Amino acid sequence: MQNFPGVGVSPGRVIGTVRQMPKPISEPPAGDQLAPGTTAEEATAALKAASQAVHDELKARAAHASGDGKAVLEATALMAKDTMLIKGAAKLVARGTSAERAIWESGSSVSEMLHNLGGYMAERATDVLDVRARIVAELRGVAAPGIPASEHPFVLVADDLAPADTATLDPNKVLALVTSGGGPQSHTAIIARSLGLPAVVAAVGVDHIADGTEVYVDGAAGSVTSEPDGSLREAAEGWAATASLLAEFTGTGTTADGHQVPLLANVGGGKDAAAAAKLGAQGVGLFRTEFCFLERDTEPSVEEQAAAYKSVFDAFPGKKVVLRTLDAGADKPLPFLTDSTEPNPALGVRGYRTDFTTPGVLDRQLEAIALAANQSEADVWVMAPMISTAEEAARFASMCADAGLQTPGVMVEVPSAALTAEAILREVGFASLGTNDLTQYAMAADRQLGPLANLNTPWQPAVLRLVGLTVEGSRAEGNSKPVGVCGEAAADPALAVVLTGLGVNTLSMTARSLAAVAAVLKTVTLQEAQELAKLALSAPSATEARDRVREKLPVLAELGL
Repeated sequence: MQNFPGVGVSPGRVIGTVRQMPKPISEPPAGDQLAPGTTAEEATAALKAASQAVHDELKARAAHASGDGKAVLEATALMAKDTMLIKGAAKLVARGTSAERAIWESGSSVSEMLHNLGGYMAERATDVLDVRARIVAELRGVAAPGIPASEHPFVLVADDLAPADTATLDPNKVLALVTSGGGPQSHTAIIARSLGLPAVVAAVGVDHIADGTEVYVDGAAGSVTSEPDGSLREAAEGWAATASLLAEFTGTGTTADGHQVPLLANVGGGKDAAAAAKLGAQGVGLFRTEFCFLERDTEPSVEEQAAAYKSVFDAFPGKKVVLRTLDAGADKPLPFLTDSTEPNPALGVRGYRTDFTTPGVLDRQLEAIALAANQSEADVWVMAPMISTAEEAARFASMCADAGLQTPGVMVEVPSAALTAEAILREVGFASLGTNDLTQYAMAADRQLGPLANLNTPWQPAVLRLVGLTVEGSRAEGNSKPVGVCGEAAADPALAVVLTGLGVNTLSMTARSLAAVAAVLKTVTLQEAQELAKLALSAPSATEARDRVREKLPVLAELGL
């Protein structure tokens, strides 16, 4: 046996044979020139045709995906037709460089530029390299890089996965997902959770495991073991036996002593909402509205937006649906709204801030939300992302009132919002903690980077303190302003107990996590949850905080969580 420790991002204990992601498309030779008899015009036309084919193929895959997967595929499709990428390649072709070498070099330049910008734009650098390889494959007439085909289920192992590949994982074929790179808040991790796949990231060395090797994957412990022994086989069998207990969520989220903790779902559109409703979600804690804006050069009309919003509202009649206004910018650039030349987009004009530079888009979105809300029976709440000050919160509340929306709120993902929560909550009706960005900004650690995975976890005591400060702001307002969590932290059953102990009112997560969180919550009283929260807050590190809490929750081991 050989053990490969990593970071667990989605629970489950399985045994399966390894299939490695295919090796990447080989680099065209340096100095590769146009073939004799091929003109620059012909090569440029072939390049553009290949770009269009890649775009169309990714768009077709997006049409059959939903939620996070759909958004990732659509964003990657956009990159395939990126003006800077294609124009850069066309200039090289005009100088005699072959189309394959030209797109390769242009991709390198664009990727390096994005990487140097840092933050979210650095994530797009991976997308460019993925698209570059797909275009080269199209020009060569060979299969694009992607998830290997197999008649039998397997454990997928890779250095990391391109977003377009991650978005189309088939959970009927892939038993577990293991990468040597990536971080706990990466697209790979988020989509693995949404598919319910056991997953481990940042497991150094797994990319050298030979195809066909049998491995044991523990997605909660964050470990991968080759050639598992009898005890690990028993653990996998135990998980299979108890997994049925986590198959569905019925009823309401509650602690052992009856303290109500509504468990909501994160969704990206009508299909997601319908699926979440079937899985028992008590409402929607995060409706990501930017999905209906992606892959567009112009702003969708009020009527188009209203139809998209109503499809989500209709899935939850009489229940709360918390809608996040457009979170454009950084990793979600929009040509009619954001500036792709910003030196540091993660700290730039994104979310609510886009109304500073392009006024009117947010007003029209609020108009569309109000139109859809008036045509549905859902209890619609609206929150703005990237709010940093009480002044911004007050202005957003005023905009909501002008649109006829009764329950305005804010996302707490900038540390300043947590630190001044009392003043902010004086202006709005609720707050929702986006723990992915809050952790990234609090720890100054890009959430996509594997080497920073230990920093980029919401178990960090500093992040938990920011959660506590936000709750204290609510208490100062007489507990009349609820505080929820809609980041990935809510999907961790152990952390869900801690968040409840800190005083968080609602938890929102990928719908597949509802049952596991509910099962663990109902084993502790509110007082026990509060004691575990204190235990985590007093820990000197994130690892210690997590270990201390998990030790006090034996149900996690029983359920394989």
